[in-house]
Amino acid sequence: MKQSLSRETYSIFSLEVDKSETRFKTVDEIIGYLKERIMAHEIARFITVFDHYAHTRSLEYGQISDEILDAKNIVLCFGITLPGPEVMAERPRSIGICELKGRFFITFMEAPMPVANSAMEEWVKSIPDQG
Repeated sequence: MKQSLSRETYSIFSLEVDKSETRFKTVDEIIGYLKERIMAHEIARFITVFDHYAHTRSLEYGQISDEILDAKNIVLCFGITLPGPEVMAERPRSIGICELKGRFFITFMEAPMPVANSAMEEWVKSIPDQG
């Protein structure tokens, strides 16, 4: 097996939202909202929802921080090109949503494609109510 570095090092985008600052009450409501945004996007494709909390809780040795009440990933893809087989390691994309006491924590890894980053950033920034 060969180990290599990707074209760049990608950063993590995160947003904490107090529950009082958003119309959403649950992780599932946020997932539903993000799914609608993905489905409406001209190149993004919804793949699935992964219930990370349920998965980890079902494992004999699974451990979950006491502050995490729920945790799910919405999985999607923006792939409009396949320049080589190695890009498959960078795909698909995922946005993680955790419910904590009194707030939500939403996070995703920077994509190598500006249009994907712009869309995901716009979607996540629209989760807090704008006043």
